[in-house]
Amino acid sequence: MSHSPEQPLERSVPTSADVARLAGVSRATVSYVLNNTAAVRISEPTRRRVRAAAEELGYVPHAAARSLRAGHTRIVLLPSAHIPVGPLYSRFLGELQRCLRSLDYTVVQYGGIGPDGDAAARAWAELRPVAVVSLGEVALTPSGVDVLKRSGARAVITLGPRRVEGAHGLVMDQREVGGCAVRHLLGRGRRSIGVVMPEEDGLRMFSEPRLEGARRAAAGAGARIVPLPLAYEEEPARDLAARWRSLGLDGVFAYNDEYAMLLMRALLDEGIDVPGRSAVIGADDLPLGRLLRPRLSTVQIDLVEGRRLAELVDRVVRDPGTEPERHDLMTARPIHRESS
Repeated sequence: MSHSPEQPLERSVPTSADVARLAGVSRATVSYVLNNTAAVRISEPTRRRVRAAAEELGYVPHAAARSLRAGHTRIVLLPSAHIPVGPLYSRFLGELQRCLRSLDYTVVQYGGIGPDGDAAARAWAELRPVAVVSLGEVALTPSGVDVLKRSGARAVITLGPRRVEGAHGLVMDQREVGGCAVRHLLGRGRRSIGVVMPEEDGLRMFSEPRLEGARRAAAGAGARIVPLPLAYEEEPARDLAARWRSLGLDGVFAYNDEYAMLLMRALLDEGIDVPGRSAVIGADDLPLGRLLRPRLSTVQIDLVEGRRLAELVDRVVRDPGTEPERHDLMTARPIHRESS
């Protein structure tokens, strides 16, 4: 019976038995090689032969079957933020994913706007991850951590400003960023300081702690802090610059370098002398800030290497009984340039 173009022949799915026949080895050897089993010694020529056979046949191991044999998956769930986290955090997360893959984990990003709190934990648990690294956008609770562990997650790690009972915590204390920026401005003689509060969705988890840190730093010096809501667009920046003289501000912490560049351009266009009338400082130490005139002062944020977090995930997966640990994820220090 002939098949029309509309009815193509179905191609059979290659199996490990097919790979074994082509490579001239046992199915167990195929499994050991393709699953990177370290406990069994296999010669390098045999490994190359198995990989070549698998590539020729288009065979890949079945993740679900491997999980059944192992009793758990190799999935590390990384709920991806739908917020503009910026280049600094993007580099950190990229390194984390590369290092996890090198340790033979499958990184699955759980993206988009979805459930929150315990509902999010239940949704993540449906995928049966062996580890969850939560970026802090979802407010995990101790009961949510328990749900994940009961579903087979050996490691639950949160990144954020606070610890969650039962989870390992990597603390990013954003208050230190705001405090560092304001202490720098205070050291430059500024006493009436604006703090930009981005109006972009999702950035409140960063901006509010930075404002709190700014207020704490200013309180000891008797300085004034003025929150400045600002959308990341030229027109709102121009409107804010037009009101600048009436606000009586002699300095501004502009949340990050991107907002600082936007606002500083608007201030200069309005005829506001930077830093003469108002000093400006950002955060993240982006290379572009060094190319501006005046060059942008900033808060340099040093994050731990993504490799260290990947190693923590692997260590906890191997020994899930480890007592939850707390690690500081970042430090901050000011870099003085021409804008302050």
